[in-house]
Amino acid sequence: MDAVLETIKKTGARKILDKSERPSAEEAEAAVRTLLKWIGEDVNREGLLDTPGRVAKAYSEMFAGYNEDPETVLGRTFEEVGGYDDMVLVKDIIFHSHCEHHLVPIIGKAHVAYLPDGKVLGLSKIARTVEIFARRLQTQENMTAQIAHTIDEVLQPRGVAVMIEAEHMCMAMRGIRKQGSTTTTTCFTGQFRNDPNEQVNFMTLLRLNRD
Repeated sequence: MDAVLETIKKTGARKILDKSERPSAEEAEAAVRTLLKWIGEDVNREGLLDTPGRVAKAYSEMFAGYNEDPETVLGRTFEEVGGYDDMVLVKDIIFHSHCEHHLVPIIGKAHVAYLPDGKVLGLSKIARTVEIFARRLQTQENMTAQIAHTIDEVLQPRGVAVMIEAEHMCMAMRGIRKQGSTTTTTCFTGQFRNDPNEQVNFMTLLRLNRD
């Protein structure tokens, strides 16, 4: 995970095509028709006549993260914290993403914590950040590091901790076809990375109310 985080820091965000560089909705729908024909379907039968349009519309919703900037979402912070400098944790943020290798769903939840250094985020901003990165093609490792790095860069806290637990449909629906397998990834920055006690506190809070 350290290597992934360092790569993101060195190379910045992945390139996102400008809207002027993207195919039209009509071209996207034509591509869906091609795929339907490729699997052996009759695209002119009643049940599939509107499918290309529906798929294009669904993709615009499921991948809306390409049209949003997480740093802008995180931009507003609050400095009236009353001296509070202990951990802020938002856990069990449910998300749906898609594997960049097979374009099938990743379903999971994210847990995000940070140690304030004079300012805090609105709690909904953390969930929105997770949502933006989830609504892009992803690997779980990269998504974990993206969330941690973005919050670290914008808020500049004393440390950030991110854990993601997810089931990958590319394992459940194809290939090995193992349902129910969960993958866990973590990324720590600052004091969470350097102080094992802070990592223990993070893990302890995650376990609360789970028994």
